[in-house]
Amino acid sequence: MKYSVKIMLFVLCVSVTVLAGCEQQDGEPRDSLPEPQQEVRLDYWTPFSGGDNLFMTQMVDQFNKEHQGIQVVQRNSRLDDYYSRLRTAILSGNAPDVAVIHASSLPQFVQNGYIEELTEPARQVGLSWDQFGQAVRKSTEFNGKPYAVPLDTHALVMYYNKSYLKQAGVLDAGGKPVIAPGTQGFTAFLKKIKQNVPADVAPLTQPSTRIDSVWLWWSLYNQIQGGGVFFNPEGTKAIIDNKAAETALHYVNDLYRTGLVPAGINDAFKQFYDGKAAVFITGMWATGALEHVEELDFGVVPLPTLYDKPASWGDSHTLALPARHEISEAKRDASMIFTRWMIDHGAKWSEAGHVPSRTSVLQEASFQELKYRSDYAAAANTVAYWPKHTKQWALVELMIRQFEKMIYAQQTPEETLQKAVKLINLELLK
Repeated sequence: MKYSVKIMLFVLCVSVTVLAGCEQQDGEPRDSLPEPQQEVRLDYWTPFSGGDNLFMTQMVDQFNKEHQGIQVVQRNSRLDDYYSRLRTAILSGNAPDVAVIHASSLPQFVQNGYIEELTEPARQVGLSWDQFGQAVRKSTEFNGKPYAVPLDTHALVMYYNKSYLKQAGVLDAGGKPVIAPGTQGFTAFLKKIKQNVPADVAPLTQPSTRIDSVWLWWSLYNQIQGGGVFFNPEGTKAIIDNKAAETALHYVNDLYRTGLVPAGINDAFKQFYDGKAAVFITGMWATGALEHVEELDFGVVPLPTLYDKPASWGDSHTLALPARHEISEAKRDASMIFTRWMIDHGAKWSEAGHVPSRTSVLQEASFQELKYRSDYAAAANTVAYWPKHTKQWALVELMIRQFEKMIYAQQTPEETLQKAVKLINLELLK
């Protein structure tokens, strides 16, 4: 009887794989999936630049070489207008088959019905949601259902110039920064650097404009016990003008006021790249570019915990299927085969600096052999994503302008948060 059951299960699995694929008994997807009987062409949209675009193009080329029945055509656009172009394409019936969407941008696409719910398409190609870390998986779920496949996590991390830290006596024998606990410890760390490096070297480089100060504030705000709350329970009002938020913002402001972050920095990446900064806080995506600078001896670690618990701003690139009323099952299956292949080959994508979404990839030799990535991979477990709100990007833009005024000493941290809340709440009424 046992053998009859096994034969029946085998026949059932083979039958299903004719169109899609079949999971192994342990839940891990099969190594290969059947090719479509006729070649399927997939249009794939991405918003990448620099190293990200280079590595993604290499991955697409590799997929195309390995899959004679599926050919992916990548179309890359600037992030500035990427989402408006994608929304227009979906509404006009010219949507791509697969599109990269940041997790923070998913809410508006889900609410408007612009992307497909993926429970069944994922099952058809043996993609198990259990293979992702909890934080990154939840970033793609709405009402308990998945609407995108997470490709990575990219969070704020701390890069440091080993030569300057060694010169300042704040580098240990293992090449890691020596930082005492809390905000006082981090301030003392930067002050010691400032006292021991050339005057034209920034202890910490951060732009005076753009989003970086908002990212840093959100990270520190989430490190404070009881902090990290953006909206009221109904999601109708911002409540970031509170004690924890003010505490975190005061510290960010003090970094600028004391000159630990020099004034008037426009391009912080270039400053660190050129060896004119000792410490640089930015996203993991900088790793792929910095490691090719031969004269730059640097290290990278997760953002230091200055308050009660580790946390850092972060986001994820996800792969979504734009909603299309007329799409063949063969093309939908091909889109999911491509999507699953991408996350299975996360080690290649991590060459750009990101942490792969599939947890098992972190144990693969191809990932472990990469320099730097393992030093900050754990940061993916404590990412503080933006709230899932359809207007979140617009609200962050309002915050950026208020933070810039604070950095240029035009208002206090309290005034900054109060004005930001007022503007955000007016936007929420529209």
